[in-house]
Amino acid sequence: MASRLLIKEIYPSIQGESTWAGWPCVFVRLAGCDLRCSYCDSAYSFHGGKPMTVESAVEEVRRLAECYPNARQRGRRLPLVEVTGGEPLLQALIHPLMQRLCDLGFTVLLETSGAHLIEGIDLRVCRIVDLKCPSSGETGRILWENIPALRRADEVKFVIGSRQDYEWAKAVENRYRLAGVCPVLFSAAAPLTPQQASPLLKLAPPGHTPLSRRELAESILRDKLPVRFQLQMHKFLWPPDRAGV
Repeated sequence: MASRLLIKEIYPSIQGESTWAGWPCVFVRLAGCDLRCSYCDSAYSFHGGKPMTVESAVEEVRRLAECYPNARQRGRRLPLVEVTGGEPLLQALIHPLMQRLCDLGFTVLLETSGAHLIEGIDLRVCRIVDLKCPSSGETGRILWENIPALRRADEVKFVIGSRQDYEWAKAVENRYRLAGVCPVLFSAAAPLTPQQASPLLKLAPPGHTPLSRRELAESILRDKLPVRFQLQMHKFLWPPDRAGV
């Protein structure tokens, strides 16, 4: 096992997604990903990264959290900490990192693609599992055995960019009755800026009909789905291609 994590960036921001949207959050973005989703907005994290020990990463999070001494809301310490990527579960040291952060009292969120098993993760961590819709080009990588492992504290996310994505996500939610297990997020895919578009990304399958944010919201209302519509809040606050926010 590697003795250091490869970390692309650690930074404070506002949590822009999930049921935790709007809260101050320290993001720990790990380098490396084994998927190439067509709409990926963080392709810069595929390579590189700074080698850091678990303890040095923890200390950086603690330094950024110093402006929130013992701040608590409903028993949760602020700021949140989200471990993201890339794909964090590619690095084995992510487990002791999350455990250490939980031990310090942080509320820890893990953003993962759903292409890796979520078993063995500290039970105190909120696992946000992104089930890849057809327009991503990576639906075949989903590990469906993760579904029975979901808990009420977890969340399932579908990034939806087309009518076909919406119908697929609706069918998956209905088949597994996901809303009865944990919160389900229907997230509107954001168009990539020229700076974000990477030749490494897969192309969306042909024949997909684009679905606007408004059309997604109206579809959820029309079909009376028990899901949470969401936008990437941070992209309305800062330039959508800006890193470190």
